[in-house]
Amino acid sequence: MRHTTEIKLVNLQDLHAVRLGVRESEDVRQLTVSDALVDTGATRLCLPTSLIERLGLTPVSKRTARTAAGIVERTVYSEVEYTLLERSSTIRVTNLPEGAPVLIGHMVLEELDLCVDMKRGLIYNPAHGDDWIEEQL
Repeated sequence: MRHTTEIKLVNLQDLHAVRLGVRESEDVRQLTVSDALVDTGATRLCLPTSLIERLGLTPVSKRTARTAAGIVERTVYSEVEYTLLERSSTIRVTNLPEGAPVLIGHMVLEELDLCVDMKRGLIYNPAHGDDWIEEQL
């Protein structure tokens, strides 16, 4: 079953620049995706290249990834602050080919203590109620 959700993305470097007083808050690059695909087979947050460009993210490294289409090389980009179900954190972003949906991988779900319910979609972890419980580091 396919589950989608809304995710807000903000360029983390822009947020830091605002805090340092070198960028105006209205110049922070951000966007909201209303139909991001919750994909427990994906590892991190994956965005099509056009969204990465709109956010102004910069390449950080290259990684080899195993996909349904086989082994491919992906670029990892600078961090975004993301918000799902009113919970926020940060993560580096992996690129996807143009036309692919935004993928919310398991690292994102684990960080925010969210899980997928087959009937209700993305939900707070029922083992923790509405509390945000982090795994012991």
